[in-house]
Amino acid sequence: MTGYQNWHLSEEDHIATLTLNRPEAGNNLTPETLYELSKISKTLGRRRDIWAVIVQGQGKYFSTGIDVDMLKERLDQPEDANRSFLLGLQECMDDFEQLEKPTIAKLHGFCIGGGLILALCCDFRIASQRTVFSLPEVRIGIGVIMGTQRVTRVAGVAATKEMILLGKRFNAKTAYGYGFVHEIVPPDKLDARAAALADRFKNLPPRTVGISKRIINSGQDIPLRESQDLEVDAQMELLGSPDMREALESYLEKREPKFAGE
Repeated sequence: MTGYQNWHLSEEDHIATLTLNRPEAGNNLTPETLYELSKISKTLGRRRDIWAVIVQGQGKYFSTGIDVDMLKERLDQPEDANRSFLLGLQECMDDFEQLEKPTIAKLHGFCIGGGLILALCCDFRIASQRTVFSLPEVRIGIGVIMGTQRVTRVAGVAATKEMILLGKRFNAKTAYGYGFVHEIVPPDKLDARAAALADRFKNLPPRTVGISKRIINSGQDIPLRESQDLEVDAQMELLGSPDMREALESYLEKREPKFAGE
């Protein structure tokens, strides 16, 4: 699919592949890149024929993080303008994280700073053995601005302090220990493993998967009673839907389901 300057979006058999296409700049994240990510996320959210999304980087790296030149350009801007600007960038990452489809980050090369936060917005993360991770923002005089809590939720407070306050690099094995990646594979197996994981969603009811993701993401920040209300509300969206009927009937008939995304 064309029409984007910083991303390439392709589709095949209900699976979308979203490629960060800035290899000449290490796939860094400019404001325009994030604005496009928000637009793509909203477009994919309306597509009932897309059931899973693989996110990857073109070239040697997944992403080297936020464009440092962009930060230099903001140094002399008024506080209100900078505040509004940064909030807008954060909302772009939020839009992607809230996409009600399973997302799979395929990590290789550098996965640094905002690139790592982008990966943490994905539901699943598969890394090449050679992937290098880092949250180096403190070394250039800034804090994490794309959601520190995304790191803390996965790795815990102590590990997050170690990563962010020291700004050190770490390998895929350490990232796995932090909970950042679900699986580590040899570089030549990365494409096949991500594709195999995405293929598993072809045999699951897409709307149920998406709504379950919403329940998990939203429910972690609210009291138990409210999260249970959320579950009931979500179930009302599914009751009587074609795919729910197909899931039940295929289970009872002991056959493979044929879902339509409805």
